[in-house]
Amino acid sequence: MYLPKRFLEFIPASIVWITLIGAISLSFIVPVWVIYFIIIFDLLWFFRVVYFVFYLTTSWYRFKKTEKTDWSKKLQEVNYSRIYHLIFLPTVNESVDVIRRTLNAVLKSAYDPGKFIIVLAGEERAGEQFKVRAQTIMQEYHGKFKKILITVHPKDVVGEIIGKGSNLNYSGRQVKKYIDQEGIPYEKIIVSSFDVDTTVHEQYYSYLTYLYCTHPNPTRSSYQPIALYSNTIWDAEAPVRIAAFGTTFWLLSELARPERLFTFSSHSMSFKMLVDVGFWENDIVSEDSRIFLQGFFHYHGDYEVTPMYLPVSMDAVYGENYWKALIALYKQQRRWAWGVEHFPYMIKRFREDNLIPWQKKVKYLWNHMEGMYTWATAPILIFVLGWLPLMVVSTEPNASVLVQNAPRTLEILMQLAMIGVFASAILSLTMLPHPPEEKRKWHWLGMILQWILLPVTFVVFGAFPAIDAQTRLLLGKYLGFNVTEKK
Repeated sequence: MYLPKRFLEFIPASIVWITLIGAISLSFIVPVWVIYFIIIFDLLWFFRVVYFVFYLTTSWYRFKKTEKTDWSKKLQEVNYSRIYHLIFLPTVNESVDVIRRTLNAVLKSAYDPGKFIIVLAGEERAGEQFKVRAQTIMQEYHGKFKKILITVHPKDVVGEIIGKGSNLNYSGRQVKKYIDQEGIPYEKIIVSSFDVDTTVHEQYYSYLTYLYCTHPNPTRSSYQPIALYSNTIWDAEAPVRIAAFGTTFWLLSELARPERLFTFSSHSMSFKMLVDVGFWENDIVSEDSRIFLQGFFHYHGDYEVTPMYLPVSMDAVYGENYWKALIALYKQQRRWAWGVEHFPYMIKRFREDNLIPWQKKVKYLWNHMEGMYTWATAPILIFVLGWLPLMVVSTEPNASVLVQNAPRTLEILMQLAMIGVFASAILSLTMLPHPPEEKRKWHWLGMILQWILLPVTFVVFGAFPAIDAQTRLLLGKYLGFNVTEKK
């Protein structure tokens, strides 16, 4: 059955708003039923927290084990001599210092710098400033890599959305010309699509190359590292730090279940796959996860994500003051929540492709929709609306037993669910970079006490931007790409 795209765009937000409005209205009509629902929901959430902690600690253990492995030595076990690394660094107004920090991290990698091709992908709309920065980089890093390529994405291209995806689409096509001139086989090139502030672990490229060379079908997989936001974490505001670690821990738990993985933020993949799918789409915002779906559908479901248990680190959200930092955080979370734009796309492509098993179609659609739905509703149901029916039903004399026991039941469930907060607080301390000299010991205490703000952060910078994004999709007020300011 054919369903128009606009109709499909209504579905995610409609389900969310039906849930929230229903929870409020039914709290006044049949509060006892809603109390039972909230208790069951909180119980299910507790079990979800338990398996979240299990997968989180599993991935954390693998991360620590992987970090201790000498991947340069293990790399000698495979034939990697002809493997090249192509690194895309899209940039708009980022300073030379930000770019320099990223390139220096690549140079410090335990891998031959002569195997790196760097693409500094600028924007014409950045004007002469980008040309000056590009010239500075070319002069400072001349001869340090195999090649540094500069591309300038034209502005005001009809049909494009201004953002990272359109920039990568243009730069990818320009770089292909160079690759063809050099005669490098596409399957021998590993592409890293990075935010310009991404700094890699020193073993990242030796580890990535080893995974690629030992994968049974390396061009049919993307490679997802742990995403840290620790470059500027010691200078970030508490809500920003909580959101940053929350994102890292979510991704860590997903890495332990690769069958659920989409690519996110900075990651790597085969150049052959990029050429096969026609590079990144230029009319979407969530290009980081869409490129996985492009490969998945092009190869009729025969495409996966290989987890990498080493980190890349980026900047935490920055603002000139506390208020601007919170606004920037909200916009960042809303942009990530705009991944809901994949729902109509997935429905359309699944309907057109009869070669993908229906079980796989159901699994991917469920994982995507359940994740978006929970993101938008769970924090509000748990921390806000969960108590509304209790206040309403307290006026009913025949519900005294329920009223007396329900608050205590919910309190116990919430206390049990705090295991997730404790686990997150402890693990966050083990993943912090060394603090700057001006940071005193009491800053460590702040890193622990900040988790008290989790419920507020969970709602304001979790549920609200997710609802915002899904509602915009419903109304047809499509979100553009918001560039996070780099400090």
